[in-house]
Amino acid sequence: MRGLIVKGIAGFYYVRREDAGAGAGAGLDAGPGAAQPLYQCRARGIFKKEGLTPTVGDWVDFALLDEEEGVVNGILPRKNLFLRPPIANIDAFVVMVAAAQPKPNLTILDKFLVSAEEAGTEAILCINKTDLAKGDEASRIADIYRDIYPLVELSCADGRGLDRLPSLLKGKRSALAGPSGVGKSTLLNRLRHDTALETGAVSGKTKRGRHTTRHVELFDMDFGGMIFDTPGFTSFENSCETVSDLAGCYPEMRPYAGTCRFDDCHHLREPGCAVREALLAGRIAQSRYDSYARQCAEVGQAGRT
Repeated sequence: MRGLIVKGIAGFYYVRREDAGAGAGAGLDAGPGAAQPLYQCRARGIFKKEGLTPTVGDWVDFALLDEEEGVVNGILPRKNLFLRPPIANIDAFVVMVAAAQPKPNLTILDKFLVSAEEAGTEAILCINKTDLAKGDEASRIADIYRDIYPLVELSCADGRGLDRLPSLLKGKRSALAGPSGVGKSTLLNRLRHDTALETGAVSGKTKRGRHTTRHVELFDMDFGGMIFDTPGFTSFENSCETVSDLAGCYPEMRPYAGTCRFDDCHHLREPGCAVREALLAGRIAQSRYDSYARQCAEVGQAGRT
C-alpha cells in the first residue's frame, strides 16, 4: 500500500496510509481532523545497498507486518530532496531569520534562499522577533528582500504578523528552516495550537540558539497544508555546479543575464559587468552581492567553476 513518511527517528519511519485522511494526496487542505494511525516501519535492506534513504515527506510503498509495524518496500518518485535537513517533496521553503537574539546573519540567510532556488522551490521569508529588534533592524532586513521574495515580519511572542502566513501556506507542504533560536518550533506552536514542541532560549554566553528540535516531523495544519519541523542548522555545502548556476539562484541578478560585455562574466571583477553596474546603481543590495561573492569563492574552492 502507499503511505507518507511523517516522522523518522533512529532508523524507524512512521508512515501514515494514503487513505488515512489529512495530508494524503490532494487532501492537503482538509485540515488535521482526528488523529490518524502511524505505522512504525523499517526500510528494506536493499535501500542501503543502493545508497537510498527514506526521508520524511516521501511517498512510499509499504507493507504491514501486524497492526502497528510494517516495512518500507519502495520510494515513489520525488519532487525534490534536501539533505540538510533531510526532507522531500517540498512546495514552499519558509526561511526564518530573527531580527535579534540571535543576531541576524544575512550570509547564512542567503544560503538558505539559494538552496530553495536550486530545488526550484518557492521561498517565503519570515523575519521573527520584531518585538526585540533595536531601532530599524527589522525594517533594514525587510527592505533588502521585500521585492525579491514574499515576506512576513512577525513576532511569535505577541502574535504580530501571524495572520499573514496561513494564506501563503494554505494547501502547500512547507518546510521551516533557519538557524537555531530563530523561533521555528515556536512559530509552529502558534500556527497549530494542539502542537506542543519543545522550545529553548538563546544562549546568554554564545548568543546563539539552542537546538530544541531533534528530529524531522511533518505536521498537518488547521488552515490546510502541512509543515515540516526540522532541527536548526547554520551551514551546508553549496551544491551549485558552476558560478553561472549560482548567479541564476539570485532572482535580482537574472534580468541582467546575457547583458554583460563578456558572455562568461562571473560578475566579480570583469569590466562591463551589468550586475556590478546594477549594484552601483542601488538596484542590487550590497549584502546580497557580498553573499554571492562569498559563495562564488566556495564554488571555486570546490573546483566547480
